[in-house]
Amino acid sequence: MALLEARGVSFTYENGRRVFKDVSFSLDAGEIMSVIGPNGAGKSTLLNCLAGLLPLETGEILLNGRGQRSFSANELAQMIGYVPQNHIPVYSYSVREFVVMGRAPHIRTFASPSRRDYEIAGSAIESMQISDLEDRPYTEISGGERQKAIIARVLAQQPRIIMMDEPTSFLDYGNQTLTIRLVRRLASEGYAVVMTTHNPDHAIMLGGIVALMDNDGGFSAGSVDEIMREEILKRVYKTNLNLAYVESAGRKTCIPAF
Repeated sequence: MALLEARGVSFTYENGRRVFKDVSFSLDAGEIMSVIGPNGAGKSTLLNCLAGLLPLETGEILLNGRGQRSFSANELAQMIGYVPQNHIPVYSYSVREFVVMGRAPHIRTFASPSRRDYEIAGSAIESMQISDLEDRPYTEISGGERQKAIIARVLAQQPRIIMMDEPTSFLDYGNQTLTIRLVRRLASEGYAVVMTTHNPDHAIMLGGIVALMDNDGGFSAGSVDEIMREEILKRVYKTNLNLAYVESAGRKTCIPAF
């Protein structure tokens, strides 16, 4: 039984514009699915549907064999952790307090976080290498630092599925690499991870399943070798590019042709 399964999923906005249709795939614990495609293809919308934040037009989403619609909000939060593309801070909580909020699905109503909750949050902060920020107000750190704090909060949540919407978008190159390594580590620890990205190289580095979305509502999923092919990427991104094997890196890389 798959941990996450989509069956014939479609989504259409109220104005009648269909974003994607007939999306089907399954993802097991320990697997990664990278979702790639051009702007406007519906990558973030698909992630929001999978996380239960947007209603489907057709199809169903199963979590460990159970229909997503049957989950309460708290049950869903214990299954799925979500890293949004953008998060606008409102209150000046410390980074430590912000991260410990990820423990909310595991804390009884009106109860306060326990010592154990703070220990779990502290481990998540350490894993994202932001221990030096934990006493800083969340509103006063940089966009890249906030992104790392958001990921730490999701790790503190301890879900079974982690969804990340372009988690490297505000990060410098070194921290992008840290995030890719983190995703691979999470999969090795048994999490199922779905990550959207604009960078085809991220999908190559992560391996696993690649889902490709296009601006016509199309969706195809398969292995890196099946999806990451020059003729497919040229058509979807409408640009000239090459996939070249880099011996020193031990993998293919996507190179734009000028």
